[in-house]
Amino acid sequence: MTDTVSRRQRAAGTEVALKQAAREVFAERGYLNTKITDITAAAGRATGSFYNHFAGKEELLEALLRDMLAEADEAVVDVGGHDPDFSKLSAIRWHVEAFWRFYQAHLPEMIAVKQAAMVDPELGRRLQQIMADDDQHMVEHFSHLPRSPADPLVAISAMNALMEGFAYTWLVVNPANGQTITDQAAIDTLTNLLHHGLVG
Repeated sequence: MTDTVSRRQRAAGTEVALKQAAREVFAERGYLNTKITDITAAAGRATGSFYNHFAGKEELLEALLRDMLAEADEAVVDVGGHDPDFSKLSAIRWHVEAFWRFYQAHLPEMIAVKQAAMVDPELGRRLQQIMADDDQHMVEHFSHLPRSPADPLVAISAMNALMEGFAYTWLVVNPANGQTITDQAAIDTLTNLLHHGLVG
């Protein structure tokens, strides 16, 4: 029994080490330039051990995305309830700020998701589905609008695309060219655009 528990603990430790190493290597080299051997070397594990946990780099990225979203969900629960009424500027701002902070905290993974989707459309669809599952809770927020959209999921996808594109531009692309934006300005800009677009 002790040997079984010990093996499980070692396996769990290896999986955690591989995920952490992937985050670090993605940050340093980018998803596309990262090889599995780079991840196992950074984790201090044998290359063969990788395949005891993941079928490939793509499956590891999917696992990282699920972990990130679960962590974000826990953070929302810890903070407590928030106003679901999207007719209010403050309710939209809460979600915009949560997204912006999430994107900042997981920048290597978010860049990896974008790169992976560009080169592998099927993987992109799977990653999109993982994120879309997290959108269902947003539907209620749109029901408070003066003119509730006929299909809230379409409106949610537009909102997510705006926030993701803006975050990628100002946290990844523009800083490489020496252009920056304060968190406050970014959050205010997105909040005002979304509120105007949703409420009028």
